[in-house]
Amino acid sequence: MNELPNISLRLHGAMPAADCVVLARVAEEAGFTGIWFAENAFARGILPAAAACAAATGHIQVNVGVFNPFSRHPTMMAMEIGALDELSKGRVTLTIGSGIIAAVGKIGFAADKPLPALRDSLAIVRGLLRGGEIDYVGSAFCARKVKLDFSPRPSIPIFVAGRGDLTVKLAGEAADGLVISNMCSPEFAGRAAALMHASRRAAGRLDGGQVIQYMPCAVSEDRTEAVNAAKRAIGEMLPGFWNLGQKLGSAKQGLIASTDIAEAEFASAAARLQAGEDAADVLDQRYVAAFSLAGTPEDCLAAARRHRAAGVTELALTFGGPAAGEDISRLRNVLAAGQRTA
Repeated sequence: MNELPNISLRLHGAMPAADCVVLARVAEEAGFTGIWFAENAFARGILPAAAACAAATGHIQVNVGVFNPFSRHPTMMAMEIGALDELSKGRVTLTIGSGIIAAVGKIGFAADKPLPALRDSLAIVRGLLRGGEIDYVGSAFCARKVKLDFSPRPSIPIFVAGRGDLTVKLAGEAADGLVISNMCSPEFAGRAAALMHASRRAAGRLDGGQVIQYMPCAVSEDRTEAVNAAKRAIGEMLPGFWNLGQKLGSAKQGLIASTDIAEAEFASAAARLQAGEDAADVLDQRYVAAFSLAGTPEDCLAAARRHRAAGVTELALTFGGPAAGEDISRLRNVLAAGQRTA
C-alpha cells in the first residue's frame, strides 16, 4: 500500500477568486493532486473561483463543493458541475453535503435529518449527468421529466461529506467516496473510512472508494513557528466545532476520539479562545497532532503517513498567511522525497 496519501490544496469562500487562482497555480506546479473548494454559507460562492482556477490550470483536479441541496437544488448542481467539467476538460468532481444546520435554518429549511436529501441529490445528479431524461420523486427533492440540454461527462465523480454513521454508509453505498471535515482526529477518520468501506462491500461495490480529509497545514524548518501557526488555525475553528459538538454527537466524537483531550479541556479551551486569548498559549501539542499537519517538513511527512495508515487516501490542506505558496512547495518537495524512499 502507498505509505502516503495524495496531497491537495483546500480553498474556500473567505478567499477572493484571484487569490485562489494564484495558489492553484502554485499547487499545480508543486505537483499537488487537486484543489478542493469549500463553500460555506454566506461567504463567497466558490463557482467563480473554481471556474477561474480551471481556466488557469492544465491538469490539476478541480474538486467542487461542499454543495448542499437546500441552497442549490440537485438539478442546478448537475447543470453547474457539468458545465464546469466541460470548461476544465474533464477534471472536475462534486461533493454534496447537508450543510450546517444553523445556516440552513436561516433560509427556512431543516437539515437535522440529512439522509433523504442526500440520497435524493445523488440520484438526481447522477441521473442527469448520464444524459437521459429522469423522472424522479424523492422524499426531499424531485426532478420531473428533466433532461440537460447538453451532454456532460457521465462519470464525473461525486463524493458525500459527513461524519454521522448513516451519512458515511451512504457515501459507501452510492458515492465515489467520503469527505471528512476539519477538526476530526485521525482515529475518527480511520473509523469513518472503515465504515464506508464496509458499506461499499455490502453494496457489492468492488472499487475501494476515496477518503478525503480537510486539515490546516503549517510547515517550517522552525518547528515552534509552524506549531504556533497551526495552533492559531485550529483556534479559529475550535469554538465553533465545540459548540456544534454539543448538538451533534458525531461532531463531538470527531473531536475527542483517541485524542487524550478531556471534554472539560475542550470546553475550557473554547471559552478561553472566545475570550480572546492567543491559541498559541491556550492549545498544546495534543491539539496540533490531532487536527493539523504541522512542524518541520519531516514532522509533516510522519503525520501524513499516520493519516494514510488510518485510511485517509487524500489530505486537502489549508495554508494560511503570506508565505502559503512557499509552504506548498516546501511540503510537496519533502513528501515527494518521502514517497521515493518509502
